Amino acid sequence: MSEPSSRVAELRRFVQVDVFTQQALKGNPLAVVVDGAGLDEATMAAFAWWTNLSETTFLLPPTDPAADYRVRIFTPGGELPFAGHPTLGSAHAWLGSGGDPKRPGEVVQECAIGLVRIRRDGARLAFAAPPLRREGPVDPELRAQAVKSLRIADADLLDLVWVDNGPQWMAARLGSADAVLKLQPDFVSMAGLKLGVVGAYPPGSPQQFEVRAFVPGLGVPEDPVTGSLNAGLALWLQGAGLAPDRYVASQGTAMGRAGRVHVAREDGHCWIGGDVAPLIHGQVRL
Repeated sequence: MSEPSSRVAELRRFVQVDVFTQQALKGNPLAVVVDGAGLDEATMAAFAWWTNLSETTFLLPPTDPAADYRVRIFTPGGELPFAGHPTLGSAHAWLGSGGDPKRPGEVVQECAIGLVRIRRDGARLAFAAPPLRREGPVDPELRAQAVKSLRIADADLLDLVWVDNGPQWMAARLGSADAVLKLQPDFVSMAGLKLGVVGAYPPGSPQQFEVRAFVPGLGVPEDPVTGSLNAGLALWLQGAGLAPDRYVASQGTAMGRAGRVHVAREDGHCWIGGDVAPLIHGQVRL
């Protein structure tokens, strides 16, 4: 990591929120520097490494006239072109800090993959799932690595497909939510993979799927709740007839969290919704 700028630090508005939960401390935390303009990339990366959260975002003036704001998204290990819980959390922070959308009822976020639409779905926010950049089965070598890293038998892996909407996710489907929850991954064998795992709950359960996300290469062995992965999963599962037009996925259960991702296919889009619980408002000196 390069050294951050030695320029004089400024006080900037800062918020920390918990995403994909109504109950604080049960979702996925996000740090948001509301006044990100003027910060160089090294300082952004250093602050994200310091917060040690799965993601930290920086809100900036848009470069696209159709956007309301621009966001840069950093993990402790590097920058992401797109991520889901930072999208919802950043939009919540932008609105809560006085942001005024150009279009009533809709926020347009600019990020490295382009423009992302965000709408209010009742009391919660929802973003339109970006199209998949890569889909279909992965090659046999990657499948063998995934099987080894998940410590399962090859026969236990019902599907292994690309659901890449920017962060290069692969998705593994297991036979049940219980099988997903019992996983004890080998993160050394998982090196280089961004691997999501999904399994269905029995009919009649409050949630339809359990999801887990493993990204050891970005300094996040397991992500508590992952919007980008759930967005890719929704497009694949619904397109393959494996999920209904509306469903709720739970994630973070294995980590003591209670994340809930609300998926709805309507108006020609797949919307990925979640509640946001604010925790911290203040200033940060950067």
